[in-house]
Amino acid sequence: MAARALQTLLLCNVALLLQLLSPCTGLSLDTVREFLTGEEDTIVFSLIERARYPLNRPAYDPAYLGFGPRHDASFAELFVRESEAVQSKVRFIHPRPAGRYQSLLEIPFFAYRVPFAMAPPFNFTSELYPAPAFVNVNDAIWSTYFNDLLPLLAKNGSDDGNYAVTVDTDLACLQVLSRRINYGRFVAETKFRGDQQTYTSLIQSKDRDALMKLLTSEAQEDVVKRRVQKKAVVFGQSITLDGPIETDARNSSQAKFKVDPSVVYKLYDQWVIPLTKQVEVEYLLHRLD
Repeated sequence: MAARALQTLLLCNVALLLQLLSPCTGLSLDTVREFLTGEEDTIVFSLIERARYPLNRPAYDPAYLGFGPRHDASFAELFVRESEAVQSKVRFIHPRPAGRYQSLLEIPFFAYRVPFAMAPPFNFTSELYPAPAFVNVNDAIWSTYFNDLLPLLAKNGSDDGNYAVTVDTDLACLQVLSRRINYGRFVAETKFRGDQQTYTSLIQSKDRDALMKLLTSEAQEDVVKRRVQKKAVVFGQSITLDGPIETDARNSSQAKFKVDPSVVYKLYDQWVIPLTKQVEVEYLLHRLD
């Protein structure tokens, strides 16, 4: 079984590597910025959906399923694993179906359990350099989501028993956060092409700190954090026909939002932006391999 699983994983990697060889000219600062801005909307809406439900702790407790000490997976972990397995086989993308993880925008949390796609290969193109194309921080995203973000996000209240629905919203949050954060590979590639001489020198010297400093724009990061907070204010209100909509979080302290705007700000400030830059640095350190 182990040999068969390894063979399947190798086949998936070979298929993806072949896709990397298809050139594409669509990557630019404008397209990168447009993608990241669009992901903000998806992230906020996904958080709003998860915030509708209580924490529902049994869904995350391995003991809840009663499989015994040899099985330490929670219901949430099993749900994500099986969902990724199904989505890897077929996902309808115009003009024809393709496995979800044939696109390098998507990286599974349980790659060793993802089977080879049943769908015919799709001609995905990539601007990523092959060596670091699979750099990701999904382990950190998983840990951060369940240990740090979820307790801030989940609705206060008793266990409502809707574990499958609850974990389905967790999956949506995990997938969009993974896609957004690991898109740092594309950000790094774009920045590298814009200043190859400077980046090449720092990469050759393996200077992580200098790379991180070069990649950092505190002014732009502040704009992003304030923008996602404002989106949480706008998207997270219960709309009525009476009166104007207040869009300033500082002046809406008495308003009730579907997701706390300060939590969304904290998400980007402490996790999304730092983890994205971690991906960028790791990608660049292998850009010349």
